[in-house]
Amino acid sequence: MKVRVQNILLFIILERLVIMQIHILASGSTGNCILLQMGATRLLVDAGISTRRIEKGLAELGIKTGELDGILVTHEHSDHVKGLPLLAKKYDIPVYTRGATWEMLPGREKIPDQCFKMIGQSFSVGQIDIEAFAISHDAADPVGFCFYYRRKKWVVATDLGKVTPEVVQALSYADVAVLESNHDINMLKNGSYPAFLKQRILGQRGHLSNLEAAQLLCTIPRQERMKVFLAHLSQQNNHPAVAERTVASLLKANGCKLGQDVTILSTYPDSRASLVF
Repeated sequence: MKVRVQNILLFIILERLVIMQIHILASGSTGNCILLQMGATRLLVDAGISTRRIEKGLAELGIKTGELDGILVTHEHSDHVKGLPLLAKKYDIPVYTRGATWEMLPGREKIPDQCFKMIGQSFSVGQIDIEAFAISHDAADPVGFCFYYRRKKWVVATDLGKVTPEVVQALSYADVAVLESNHDINMLKNGSYPAFLKQRILGQRGHLSNLEAAQLLCTIPRQERMKVFLAHLSQQNNHPAVAERTVASLLKANGCKLGQDVTILSTYPDSRASLVF
């Protein structure tokens, strides 16, 4: 009986020590990289900044780069894979992505073949169960990711040209979401970008605006307390305060209590945004 009680107490202590954390190391058109840890499993989502920046960012969190369990790649654009070839080769880290994305990766020839792990719709890495869902973007086979661990659901959904049923399903009842809020429509339309680039961003395989992100959050079924990082903000056509104001205004107009029902968090191209549970 004494041993059984001790084991129960040890289990309770370990349960309380379980680490769940997410750190947006960089987010925006100049580079994207997310670290998430659920239990003992540590993953990067995208590696769109230099290996040196990733190493430094992880070191500041007390994490050795070689301790990563994998790198998940959403798509092959440079702002999501810039540091991937060197990072994967240097530390022999598994790279989880679609086959078509792997084939289109810049610098793929530098990554050891054994690093490539082709993904389907569902797979697991360590203690985390993962679902990949299709997104609308001008890339070979772009995806977002849902992460499941101990009845918690975290979602990464950026580079969305439009809101699809797959995106709605993925974000429904998420506890934490990293959601694209790329541009303010008026800033983009009145800005200095050439017409073809404006059209690309506004197109159905481009990027989600602040207003579209807000509308999406208003329509999905939510957990009682949802935390949302507004991500992939354009440095020329958006600003954290503008994105937060747009999303907050629409949520409040739809009866959402900010800071209670939904907590909005900003992300940045050159500094970290974090949540630790």
